[in-house]
Amino acid sequence: MYLQKFLGSCRGALRRLTLKSLVQQTAAAAGVGVRQQHSQPQHGEAHSSRPETASAKTLMDIGTRKIFAEEHDLFRQNVRRFFQEEVVPYHAEWEKAGQVSRELWQKAGDQGLLGVNISTEHGGVGGDLLSSAVVWEEQMYSNCSGPGFSLHSDIVMPYISNYGSTAQIQRFIPQMAAGKCIGAIAMTEPGAGSDLQGVKTYAKRDGSDWILNGSKVFITNGWMCDLVIVVAVTNRDTKSAAHGISLFLVEEGMKGFNKGRKLEKIGLKAQDTAELFFEDVRLPGDALLGEANRGFYYLMNELLQERLLIADMAIASCEFMFEETRKYIRERKAFGRTVSHLQTVQHKMAELKTEICIGRVFLDNCLQLHAHKQLDSSMVSMAKYWASELQNKVATQCLQLHGGWGYMWEFPIAKAFVDSRVQPIYGGTNEIMKELIARSIVSKI
Repeated sequence: MYLQKFLGSCRGALRRLTLKSLVQQTAAAAGVGVRQQHSQPQHGEAHSSRPETASAKTLMDIGTRKIFAEEHDLFRQNVRRFFQEEVVPYHAEWEKAGQVSRELWQKAGDQGLLGVNISTEHGGVGGDLLSSAVVWEEQMYSNCSGPGFSLHSDIVMPYISNYGSTAQIQRFIPQMAAGKCIGAIAMTEPGAGSDLQGVKTYAKRDGSDWILNGSKVFITNGWMCDLVIVVAVTNRDTKSAAHGISLFLVEEGMKGFNKGRKLEKIGLKAQDTAELFFEDVRLPGDALLGEANRGFYYLMNELLQERLLIADMAIASCEFMFEETRKYIRERKAFGRTVSHLQTVQHKMAELKTEICIGRVFLDNCLQLHAHKQLDSSMVSMAKYWASELQNKVATQCLQLHGGWGYMWEFPIAKAFVDSRVQPIYGGTNEIMKELIARSIVSKI
């Protein structure tokens, strides 16, 4: 509890500290000693003595995987504690409400869990990509899909940090890192999903302003958002639709910006997914994000990280489901002994662990490459496609191993099962991922 209270008192300091100095000060204040058996790696260097997931006691052990350092372990301890204390006890209530509380967002900001990989100069926490991955993974380990932190921090905020003006960065990033301004991005429309060139939402110039009209659907954080990045066509006369797309920052309360109903989904029940409507919304010139008609280029750049986080969260969900099932089969009795004594069950668990651990190695490679800006579209498409398919396979087979109880909502595996189904759909369907992979195969060298 002391660690949590200490971090809570660091609200202002979080914006000035790097993640490394934060966890070091936290550990010192709480009397937590840093393990000495591992030497601290330099940037890009891995611990040689860290066990990989396949060799660890459980697939969710802290202190494993060579891509991480001890500062990540300390951070992971705090993130895990946050989800167990601030999210898990309330998630069932949020599932009924169709959204998490605003207080949760501000608590996450106080703990330094939002905008982790955004520089301190822009108002973020100043951690690295692997620290962001810790937050993604720990959310999946908690089996709580409600908080839309990853989209807010690692999809929406980078658009502003990478393409926004100084005024936009100063206005929005610190508030978003504090959890006071919830972000969303509106790409998908009723008639345009994975094909972003099919977008119909249109913004036309009116003097120095823009007039925005259109609608969006399936928008994560859509109901609670204070700020939404809207994808819109701004030039209908280009030979390619991709050359006429722009991005706009639309704020809650702007006249003509209306939120539709919270959509009732088969999974992600505590995540506020909504329809958004724009009826003659007058936007000032400084609401344009980046340059006009460059939006498609920005989207293609940032979709890579979106697909990476989907893939990493998919593997983390697999790890959680495996451990949940391992615990269940060790306790459940059938035919006078525990289910874990049945050879068919043992072999199935062996198959699942092998596939999950192979997936983890590939994802960790992708994380390292992306941290050094070396990950390409084809490889991240492989990761997103394969990991999300594996997540669905693991969900199905782990539920089967639970028998009838796996079909009961009160059992964690049931929630993990329904939450997994959307993973091959959003971020670009897996059919699109295969197209992107195939292009790199058949293109001329």
